[in-house]
Amino acid sequence: MTRRTFVKSAAIAAAASATSSIPSIGAQQPPQSKMIGIQIGSVSFVDEGTEPVLDILQQRGAVNAIFLTTFTYGRGLAGRQIPRQPFPDHGPQESDEKFFHGGNYATPHPEFYRDTVLKQTRAPDHGDLDIVATVLPAARKRGLKLFCSIEDVFRSDIPGVKDVAEVDLQGRKTGTLCLFHPDVRAFWAALATDLCKSYEIDGILFFNERNGPLLNAIGASHSQAIASSRVTCFCDFHQRAAKERGIDLQRAREGYTKLDQFVQNSLANKRPSDGYFVEFWRLLVEYPEIVAWDRLFDAGKHQVLADVHAAVKNVRRDLQVGFHIEHVNSFNPIFRATRRYDDLATKADFLKVVVYNNCGGERYAHFIDNIGSTVFRDVPRAELKRFNDYLLNYAEEKDYAGLPTAGLSPDYVFRETQRAIAGVQGKCKILPGIDIGIPVGRNSRKASPDDTYAATTAALKAGADGVILSRKYSEMRLDNLAAAGRAVRDAKA
Repeated sequence: MTRRTFVKSAAIAAAASATSSIPSIGAQQPPQSKMIGIQIGSVSFVDEGTEPVLDILQQRGAVNAIFLTTFTYGRGLAGRQIPRQPFPDHGPQESDEKFFHGGNYATPHPEFYRDTVLKQTRAPDHGDLDIVATVLPAARKRGLKLFCSIEDVFRSDIPGVKDVAEVDLQGRKTGTLCLFHPDVRAFWAALATDLCKSYEIDGILFFNERNGPLLNAIGASHSQAIASSRVTCFCDFHQRAAKERGIDLQRAREGYTKLDQFVQNSLANKRPSDGYFVEFWRLLVEYPEIVAWDRLFDAGKHQVLADVHAAVKNVRRDLQVGFHIEHVNSFNPIFRATRRYDDLATKADFLKVVVYNNCGGERYAHFIDNIGSTVFRDVPRAELKRFNDYLLNYAEEKDYAGLPTAGLSPDYVFRETQRAIAGVQGKCKILPGIDIGIPVGRNSRKASPDDTYAATTAALKAGADGVILSRKYSEMRLDNLAAAGRAVRDAKA
């Protein structure tokens, strides 16, 4: 049996199984004033069948917009449940770890990619299946909008990636792409143009969760290890951009080398005589190039956002462009200072602001652990968390020890949604991302129907223009999805 035949046979069998095992919950819902979106990868349609999946999304989740993962090499948006996590109550109960590859799940049209070395990105996971061409007609028949989600996550073995990779502090190539490299900028513009010209979609949602070298160096994130010697980028194109802005490369290198030494000493519990925070701040005062180099990364990232926006609007002005605002925005006041909502709103029609409350407790605790290991190592974790709460205006959250098991509250969802709405000043829409079954540690809070209902209700009551159910359908239990749908319908009643 060929791979293509296998995929088609599996889809037919899964569709028959899904139709017989999933009860109908009612007729198709009428159009809604707010956008109720869901993130979903191609594998779900292959595994369970296009029509049965769309039935579930509309009937259970009150969904009226599909955010279809179209380009990524990452498992956060594509593939089945990630390895070593419990499977949801639908789809195959086995991992796709052995055949997951990623890439472009639509059909790349070569004429759009002449100006980039990133030409061979077609995903091999499902043979020659074009997921956009497969799902779009069925979605249109049901009155559903369809957006293509594209994510800045690559594999190092993709042709051309090494030519455009970032260079770290030690001169090593990395697995991430330099956002100042002209081929990288050309790729994102080409991909957005290709999808918008080749398919009658409603727009693009772009994911880029990468942070600059300062935050990466001190571990000011919720999800990554602290690797201060691996900060980026110091490639020729980044150096050229720095020179154009009057940033001294050698001073920046020297500053980040000393910052690396500070971080490594902190992790080894080697306390400076004046304390960790004083020593850190002294480095920033003596080497303002540290902050300048970090802002240079942000400038490159925001230029790519602007490129994607322009590419989409050049195809058709009424196509919508959205950006995913990563979860570190919820925990890190330093990150917040570098991301102005009103500025982002000039490049977007909507922002998907992450307000994942269940996994948020675990992630917030991890953030406190990271910065409590470097810059604020002198501060007890519980006190550090309380201090950070004041900075973030979080009054109702659990203490540090209780965060992972408690998660974050619906009030957190409400406040962050209102903050985003106030921040964009009416220039674009706000669609909070709602956590439905995002993987967490064994003892951390798992999504329940009550949690999902409360979070969805909080976002809508805060005045959101809709919600995006996240991270991906292949992680979600159907009772949680139904609870989101119930919250949407109750909000309209």
